[in-house]
Amino acid sequence: MSVWALGINHETAPLDLRGRFAFAIDQVPQTLNQLRNSLRSPTEAALLSTCNRTEIYCAAEQVAIDATIDWLAGAGGVSAATLRQHAYTLTEAQAARHAFRVASGLDSMVLGEPQILGQLKDAVRAAQDAGSLGTTLHQLFQRSFAVAKEVRTSTEIGAHSISMSAAAVRLAGQLFEDLADIKILFVGAGEMIELSATHFAAKTPKHMTVANRTPARGEKLAQQIGAATLPLADIPEHLHEYDAVVSCTASTLPIIGLGAVERAIKKRRHKPMFMVDLAVPRDIELEVKDLPDVFLYTVDDLAQVVQTGKDNRQAAVAQAEVIIDSGVNQFMHWLGQRHSVPLIQHLHSQAAEWQAQELDKAQKRLAKGEAPEAVMQALARGLTQKMLHPALSALHQGDPAQREHTARTLSAVFGADRTPR
Repeated sequence: MSVWALGINHETAPLDLRGRFAFAIDQVPQTLNQLRNSLRSPTEAALLSTCNRTEIYCAAEQVAIDATIDWLAGAGGVSAATLRQHAYTLTEAQAARHAFRVASGLDSMVLGEPQILGQLKDAVRAAQDAGSLGTTLHQLFQRSFAVAKEVRTSTEIGAHSISMSAAAVRLAGQLFEDLADIKILFVGAGEMIELSATHFAAKTPKHMTVANRTPARGEKLAQQIGAATLPLADIPEHLHEYDAVVSCTASTLPIIGLGAVERAIKKRRHKPMFMVDLAVPRDIELEVKDLPDVFLYTVDDLAQVVQTGKDNRQAAVAQAEVIIDSGVNQFMHWLGQRHSVPLIQHLHSQAAEWQAQELDKAQKRLAKGEAPEAVMQALARGLTQKMLHPALSALHQGDPAQREHTARTLSAVFGADRTPR
């Protein structure tokens, strides 16, 4: 069985290209089925899609990277050549190491951030629901979770980390003198918005509102942070009331357009507006960034802010890599053993057949009244002959070099090269 991975992330692809390959978690089972159908041969598959990365992990008898690229390029509506310019492809140990580094937070925009581990577990559950997670990928991901746990408990990789949400609060603090005097609108109610809302709520802003496509989920978050709620469709009408907007939804199209922001700024008499778009694809149209009174930040814009404290965590990276290397070696050893499974199964089946044959003979001889000792000797002799016959026959087949190789192999298997006790 072979393993491979294909992906794009915040280091290899711009935000707008990543947006073409963003898959909501409820889309993953259907998407995986489409991928597996396109590859034709029996293939295990899992899909990880976050604001910073989209990655496909596969396992099959033969690596099929080209076919995987072709399928993903088609799914994103770009040419395979364009995708290749921004993608990374990994096989075998490299693919395993990458999965372990991702789970451990070593490949994240925020070094050591823990959120990616939960996202990876969600991706694995989605693959299980789709029926695309076989024995090999199951082992890969379970081992990646174990490695991530060891990295987090044995090193300080997560110390001093600044999350995207904390970075947004820090930037807002640079624009407004006192965050307690501002009104904030949160668009969406998923994990990223919940984290952001929690960080902003700690600054006790004057007013907070949650707008979400699903009212029940929006109301639940609003109750948690003491905020009001707003129908998503009413955002353009009320946008001018807010000093800050933080958005992260699963919408495939922008939900806050240039025109709505222009009208809001006019009503605000050009008072500055702080906007954070954490969504991939974008929730806020790119052109909004060009408005003179709007300070719009995307996930990529926050990259420099979240690097603060990275140097303090680099010392832990070396320790983490040692743990990861050990995990990779163990996985590859397990994967190597999987190649021997059919042979082992055949040997067990053959041995069981020989055993049944000799036992049948022994039982018939006992029924005829033969001495038990003689019957046991005959049974042992019969089993021994059946075991040795194929090996002894192989010693007389092939050219001298083949016979020499067979002799060395049999000596190792039967212990003939060891000194008798």
